Amino acid sequence: MGRRSTKENKSIWQTTRESLDLTREKAGELIPGFSPERIEKIENGRTQIQPEDALLLAEYYKTPSLCNYYCVHECPIGRIIAPRVESKELAQITVETLNALNQLSRHKERFLEIAEDGRVRPDELEDFRNIKTTLDKLALSVSNLKLWVNEQIAAGLLEQEET
Repeated sequence: MGRRSTKENKSIWQTTRESLDLTREKAGELIPGFSPERIEKIENGRTQIQPEDALLLAEYYKTPSLCNYYCVHECPIGRIIAPRVESKELAQITVETLNALNQLSRHKERFLEIAEDGRVRPDELEDFRNIKTTLDKLALSVSNLKLWVNEQIAAGLLEQEET
């Protein structure tokens, strides 16, 4: 067994691997195309992690949240547009989703009024921003639910859907 790192400020890639009690050598055997040296370079930031690497690490470490971490922190486009998805309990996700849906229901008529002419007039802008904020909350709730489902699948608690 390899020795345990005492390094401070470890990357999420390293802390996730270590939380699974995997050495770099064992992880290299587990993940196709990864060597212990490549894993070390990714963990220490000496090589830029690629999207396909993040996908493989998330899959083999059974940690779906690594994909969102990659998008939010490593991907230049994701840093701008990807929402920060959080691991939450199903009950909290449900409450947040239903709350956003209720808010959206209250905005429905105003949204139709604004959209009727195909543009947002200056006097409609504030209402439109409020509607967009509610839609953003709903989208984040859906993303949190997707993460929850993927975590359950990774833990073997749910079966993956056939696509």
